Amino acid sequence: MKSIVAISGPREAGPGERDLMLSRAAAVFEQFDVTDITRIDVPAKGSTEDSSDGSLRVPVQSAVPALQSGSLFGDRTGLLVVDAHALLKAEAEVIAELVDLADPEAVVAVFVASGTIPAPLGRALKAAGEAITIKRLNERGASDWLVHAARDRRLRLHGDAVEALIQRFGTDVASLGQALDQLSASGDEISAETVLNRFKNRPDEPAWLYMDSVAAGNRGEALRRLADFLQHGHPLVLLATVQNDLRRRSLASAAADFDTFAAQDGGARNYGMEKVWKQRNRVKATDLRSALDAVARADLTLKTEPEPTHRVTMERLTVALCRWYGGARR
Repeated sequence: MKSIVAISGPREAGPGERDLMLSRAAAVFEQFDVTDITRIDVPAKGSTEDSSDGSLRVPVQSAVPALQSGSLFGDRTGLLVVDAHALLKAEAEVIAELVDLADPEAVVAVFVASGTIPAPLGRALKAAGEAITIKRLNERGASDWLVHAARDRRLRLHGDAVEALIQRFGTDVASLGQALDQLSASGDEISAETVLNRFKNRPDEPAWLYMDSVAAGNRGEALRRLADFLQHGHPLVLLATVQNDLRRRSLASAAADFDTFAAQDGGARNYGMEKVWKQRNRVKATDLRSALDAVARADLTLKTEPEPTHRVTMERLTVALCRWYGGARR
């Protein structure tokens, strides 16, 4: 495989296709044994992201040093550009020139796009790189994926279990994978009845499952939980959950004891409050302030910017929260 890769999916890719594209991107970096990866989430066209030099918006600017230099220790470095279809023409032209000059022994670059990458960069990637296409998932494609994923987990699906899983989760392979992980713990043969009894509703409190992943600093899991939530819920609902969690953590970090914390939070005691109290020293005060500021900016973006910007805003916030919550440093 070449060190420059373009992964293209369908326009307006859903959580299933998006998860497959990002999984393929991760596999490319794994094949080249690259762990030092710069991720760029390209803002949607029409957003108000500023530009300091007139050609590259701020979130895109880190592509320049990433493509120009390798690791100081001689290893390859990685560049992951997510939503490359949203690059502006001037940005695509600059990055295309850098791709032409990139040293394949120093840099592995993967461009993930839902739809067509702007022509200047698209031509450069076609000439210098390798193309991977992810087709829109239908039920048959999801079923095929499910059979292979179950086999990888050494899980036996009996009878109509595959159809039951598709009925329950649709073509969202991220949710299907999580369901298989839960089912594999039993070690038993899985029937349709088992699936329907186990997954009667959407996953319980998906917003809190998302927060648990963020608190653990697990970016991959948090992004998968985010995709699952956004398939059925509005990002502002999830943002409210994050705001409430940060408020509680701020109260816990300043309280002298649990009773004081409980009183300041309204007096009720529950498992969620106890969990926050036990974790009160895991997040630094400076990181709490950074997280609160980022959430406020995300809230403004969600309320004032076009809907196509919402998903990437939440993904960027999620990656940052995983770092600020302290999980990534443990």
